[in-house]
Amino acid sequence: MKRLHVHVAVDDLATSIGFYSTLFGAAPGVVKDDYARWMLDDPRVNFAISDRARTASVDHLGIQVDTSEELQELAGRLKAAGETTRDQQAATCCYARSDKAWVNDPSGLRWETFFTFGEATAYGEDEPGAGERVAAAAPAASCCSTPAQPAAACC
Repeated sequence: MKRLHVHVAVDDLATSIGFYSTLFGAAPGVVKDDYARWMLDDPRVNFAISDRARTASVDHLGIQVDTSEELQELAGRLKAAGETTRDQQAATCCYARSDKAWVNDPSGLRWETFFTFGEATAYGEDEPGAGERVAAAAPAASCCSTPAQPAAACC
């Protein structure tokens, strides 16, 4: 089964947690100093917010899957659509361990497809910022950076 993923960059994390908790009728399941995440079943969405010194906006959209096989299928669809993709194995991003495939839609909106298989203690660095294109050949050691942007602990 698939779950829509939405990641929003916010100006004020505490205020935004209050707003989205009221909107969803539930507290986030994960809260960190710079991040919060709701895993909702109605609507079926992995909704995340972060305060990481970015302009408040939709950071990226994605589709979370339950198995590696589903990820391979979705990544194959992205490649078949003719867009440049970037695959990541065992990435540590957003306090989780995941395999991923990233792509920009034709207008530049970032999409992430991913299979999460564990938790992590660090947030790390995000993928390219809003409006930046996914790099065609990012270094293998870098889970969340472009060739011009060195990776830290990763998102």
